[in-house]
Amino acid sequence: MMRSLWTAASGMTVQQTNVDTISNNLANINTTGYKKETAEFKSLFYQTIQENSYDNNGDPKPTGVQVGLGVRNSAITSLYTQGSLLETGNDYDFAIEGKGFFMVRTQDGTIGFTRNGSFGLANGIEGLTISDSNGNPLLDTTGSAIVIDDEIYNPSKIDINEYGELTYPDDSNVSVPIGITVGMAQFNNPGGLEKASGSLLKETEASGLPRLESDDFMLEKSKLRQGYLEGSNVQAVDEIVNLIVAQRAYEMNSKIITAADQMLQQANNLR
Repeated sequence: MMRSLWTAASGMTVQQTNVDTISNNLANINTTGYKKETAEFKSLFYQTIQENSYDNNGDPKPTGVQVGLGVRNSAITSLYTQGSLLETGNDYDFAIEGKGFFMVRTQDGTIGFTRNGSFGLANGIEGLTISDSNGNPLLDTTGSAIVIDDEIYNPSKIDINEYGELTYPDDSNVSVPIGITVGMAQFNNPGGLEKASGSLLKETEASGLPRLESDDFMLEKSKLRQGYLEGSNVQAVDEIVNLIVAQRAYEMNSKIITAADQMLQQANNLR
């Protein structure tokens, strides 16, 4: 009976983590570029009660007797499926169609990756820098910050085509590339990326090194959509159903603890 208490307690613990994960999904349902997370479970050790078991005739059975000791969280994984594209009309809002990630230079000098394409213009020494809401500059295919020389180009006339190339209208009002292309990277295992604040992700050993779309011709190139943002891939109905299932599982484990406690009480009252 003591075994059942700890087994049920482990079930309540993992279901609490499951509810925490679901609540985070629902909290970020309107977060640009957010990817749904799911909690995964794994059984704990099994205790062998009897190595060999026998039937009524004394013949050995092919299996022994083992009792499971509960469950634990094995991982919380992110599902990097495509989110819906939401039109904003802002010139420096970009949505990615594909598996790519934007690259930005963070305050500590490292490179962060994100699907959040909500950018704007920040004043810099050399001109206007395309940056995110935290001031992290967007990087091009060479790993340099994208800077627009406002003495040469009118920022309101800068466009970006689906290949990530910055274009500017010439005298004939034809959009011509100006030699700057937005850098995008892909990962062999995006689920292994480390989550940081502000929708930023960091590479890890699990994710592998970033593969630049501009250099790796084996990759299927992503496409950019100017004036759009990628919404989260969280489905509210699915999350509510998952929440109900998690609550019921938590409730059943709590009832197991109550039943085990009642059995212990009866055993203690035996005379």
